[in-house]
Amino acid sequence: MQSKVKTCIGANKIGKEYGYKMNELDMNKVLSKAEVLIEALPYIQKFNRKYIVVKYGGSAMSNEELQRNVIKDVTLLKLVGFKPIIVHGGGREISRWVEKVGMEARFVNGLRVTDDATMEIAEMVLGKVNKSLVTMVQELGVKAVGVSGKDGGLLKVDRKYADGQDIGFVGNIREVDPKVLFDLIEKDFLPIVAPIGLDDKFQTYNINADDAACAIAKAVGAEKLAFLTDIEGLYKDINDKSSFISRISASQAEQLIEDGFIGGGMLPKLGNCTSAIRNGVNRVHILDGRIPHCLLLEIFTRNGIGTAIVKDEDLENMDGEV
Repeated sequence: MQSKVKTCIGANKIGKEYGYKMNELDMNKVLSKAEVLIEALPYIQKFNRKYIVVKYGGSAMSNEELQRNVIKDVTLLKLVGFKPIIVHGGGREISRWVEKVGMEARFVNGLRVTDDATMEIAEMVLGKVNKSLVTMVQELGVKAVGVSGKDGGLLKVDRKYADGQDIGFVGNIREVDPKVLFDLIEKDFLPIVAPIGLDDKFQTYNINADDAACAIAKAVGAEKLAFLTDIEGLYKDINDKSSFISRISASQAEQLIEDGFIGGGMLPKLGNCTSAIRNGVNRVHILDGRIPHCLLLEIFTRNGIGTAIVKDEDLENMDGEV
């Protein structure tokens, strides 16, 4: 009996010793988390009740874990007081289904040639993607509604041409009526928009998701527009990693385009960025959607991880702010 008592006393002493060390370790972890929250506080205060448009596409959409991380980020933004709007793409999934039914995906200057059959597939796929994202948001306890640009006359379009060439039912946005988005947000829903629109004859058109996100950001007067892409951000020379640009003004970005430094898929994207800044959006972010929680890292930390495009007068006043 005495030996058992001694064993218990010894175990208690060891337990207390290790318990103290574990508590100290846990305390350090808690303090680290607290520091992260404190760093985020001024950003939460500054952007409370402000609109943020997130264009979501690329590789981040093809990986379920990355999908859920993006949705968690946007949901958190809503819960801390932002007014987020998601505009999603689905180009890779559309191409997969086009090939699956024995058709060939064709592009002109990066724009999908869209005949009747392709338009039908695109609308089907984008609708499926849209409702999948709605489900993810609602699994996290936030109410979401999926809409397309056809709903409530959100996106009105004309036919878009590629260097004068008719590429079918590809829409060029002529007008945005954001009332349906305002109504949803006012009723505490998170809108998720599929890039499809109607012309004056109520013909359905596929729309480039970057174009749709930019037009919607302008129409709602967004504080921020974030593009989740497949690269880290903007480079002066894509082949030189040391030429990465973390912050740039709209005029500087336009100069890079004029001087021929920007090409490929980044050319229209950067054009959308500068257009948004020139039309009332306060800040545009180009982020690598493959990085988990890239949105939170860019918005809630001093240095961020992507490229921020800002108004000319704001560049010198950023001082570590994103």
